Amino acid sequence: MNNLRSHLTRRSWIGNGLSSLASIAFADLLNRDHVQAETTRSTTRRHHPPRAKRVIQLFMAGAASHVDTFDYKPLLKTQHGKPWDPGEPVELFQSTPGACMASPWQFNPYGESGKMLSDIVAPLGDVVDKIAFIHNVVAKTGVHSQATLLQTTGFQLPGFPSAGSWISYGLGSENENLPAFVVLPDHRGLASNGAKNWANAFLSAEHQGTVIRPGDETPIRDLFAPESDFITPGNDVAGLETLRRLNLAYAEKRADDDRLAARVRSYELAAAMQISATDALDVSAEPQYIRAMYGLADEGSRIDDSVINSKAETEFFGRKCLVARRLLERGVRFVQVWSGNDNGHPRRNWDSHENVQRDHEPLARGMATGAAALIKDLEQRGMLEDTIILWTTEFGRMPCSQGSKGRDHNPFVFTNWLCGGGIQGGSYGPSDEWGYKPQSSSQRTEVYDIYATILHQLGIDHTRLAVRNNGIDRRLTDVHGHVLKEVIAS
Repeated sequence: MNNLRSHLTRRSWIGNGLSSLASIAFADLLNRDHVQAETTRSTTRRHHPPRAKRVIQLFMAGAASHVDTFDYKPLLKTQHGKPWDPGEPVELFQSTPGACMASPWQFNPYGESGKMLSDIVAPLGDVVDKIAFIHNVVAKTGVHSQATLLQTTGFQLPGFPSAGSWISYGLGSENENLPAFVVLPDHRGLASNGAKNWANAFLSAEHQGTVIRPGDETPIRDLFAPESDFITPGNDVAGLETLRRLNLAYAEKRADDDRLAARVRSYELAAAMQISATDALDVSAEPQYIRAMYGLADEGSRIDDSVINSKAETEFFGRKCLVARRLLERGVRFVQVWSGNDNGHPRRNWDSHENVQRDHEPLARGMATGAAALIKDLEQRGMLEDTIILWTTEFGRMPCSQGSKGRDHNPFVFTNWLCGGGIQGGSYGPSDEWGYKPQSSSQRTEVYDIYATILHQLGIDHTRLAVRNNGIDRRLTDVHGHVLKEVIAS
């Protein structure tokens, strides 16, 4: 049972002998009332007073290059074209080490801190002093599928809940008409592992991510009945009522199985979302200056992206960031925003094996515009102080070239950044002079530390948010993790 939300469940009522359909319905209503009461006093149910209550995860699918965005390495420029020798054998994912390769872009200082940023992420310069850059993050693998799962679930293998699912489980929803966990994927497809990146696994199905596609003709699939001469409002309602009765009868005979109850709740949520989600997705109500700040194009989803270009990438990512803000202010707890997923030729993700300049420039400019606008927008609404933004990717890219213009995978070090929710700006945990490994082998950051810190800011002790599965107390941070106290504002 959830130690943060120890309310009565359907199972406890049914197990006490209440077996009629009326009793099931009553238990359901009572349970919802209790959950709402728990939600209103959620700050007293957490392990300690929270600094934040919601999270946005910005995920760069394919592995963004830290040395071309946030982690300035002047040595790469002075050694450009020379043999790269880190002083040890290097085994790469799909190539042999090429020459040292300088970033194709200039780096310049921004903010009072003078943080060096690449030209392609220059829009973040306006808010750079609010961002905590963590430059010594390490992965366990250079394989996309495993590394992506590690960053989204804390485990390299499938079968474990997403971070968003854990936070939904731990904190519940602030709005019963919207899901606690929403996913905004890249419009071109899903990243490695697909829906496993937002799966509930052994948690109740209500905690899985709900996929919404802003700008799509059907942003929420299967939410409305298809146009048909056969389907009318009347028989649609009648069909749902029949389904409800069948579900209740089925559940009555299987008191120890809560999967159907979760499925019923998902359909009830879908009905509520027909109004609430439609309103959240309608960015036309936003003032023009807000739409412009996020980089939204007049063409919207009709924008030409036959060739990868900065204007289109800015529209795609900026729209998702704006929708994320609208969802958060309506009570959604966790929003996962994806950038890049197309393995065609040329590719349109961050996996720049062939040409880092061709791939990264439009994706990074679009990401930086949307992310900077999100930070500014949350701040002006008084929401940044209790919203955490996590920027991540599955691993970094090498300081040497692959071919003449690309970079191979670098699982040995990469960058994450955090912003808002009591996080203080700065640069933490430097990488070495090449951007190849952490500067100190004894000082490295892992995904467990990132999530331990986020949970801490949400008022949750990461070691106590656990669920027993197959005889093991499982948690988001596995058996690892420590809070990064240096990034937390006093």
